[in-house]
Amino acid sequence: MRLKGGAIAAVVMTFAVTGCTDQQTKGSSGPGEAGSGGAAVAAADSLTVKGRAPKTGYSRARFGTAWADTDSNSCDTRDDILKRDLKEVKFTGGTCKVTYGLLEPDPYSGKDVTYRRGRSQVDIDHVVALSDAWQKGAKYWDPSKRIALANDPLNLLAVDASTNRGKGDGDTATWLPPNSAYRCAYVAAQVAVKKKYGLWVTAAEKTTMKKVLTACPNQKLPSGGNPTKAPERFRAR
Repeated sequence: MRLKGGAIAAVVMTFAVTGCTDQQTKGSSGPGEAGSGGAAVAAADSLTVKGRAPKTGYSRARFGTAWADTDSNSCDTRDDILKRDLKEVKFTGGTCKVTYGLLEPDPYSGKDVTYRRGRSQVDIDHVVALSDAWQKGAKYWDPSKRIALANDPLNLLAVDASTNRGKGDGDTATWLPPNSAYRCAYVAAQVAVKKKYGLWVTAAEKTTMKKVLTACPNQKLPSGGNPTKAPERFRAR
């Protein structure tokens, strides 16, 4: 995975579908952007609609050891994402273990957050929550695909911890970032992850995705990240 420093830029949108600003029509920033006008809306429309399956059998362990080094760069996934999303990053013992950085701004709340290792100011969020994925197809996957989803930078974002705790395992129909300026980018990321991994959505979820993205019709669809199968050494887990 090739990760770059720098904060994630926001796109401006109004959740009530009333039109787009110049910033909106340019799309959002983030790793591996691709696509053109309407790509995110079209991708959302292509997602399969089914009901939410039971959460029975779900546990975090079903998605492998937390923050596995699936890209074999000798840094765990959490530190990779901190390096990508924080400014003024400081390390200890090399260039992997992040001890300090600035999240300016936090995409979910819009406020500035300081990261210091050992303090719960910053979370690495799974944009598509793992339990949500479990209920929408991941229950039936090979374990290596679940490990890949849990560690794919396309599905990971450094965010304010307190705001993220309010999200829980919500999908687009039940939770959107309080920072309305980031909602287009957030929904586009959820669409991109669900499309990449073949996850389905509920009818309410798809309706909300399209409602948000209609307000920013030129929103780009993020792309890239890791392969959808973890390396061989993880497959027996």
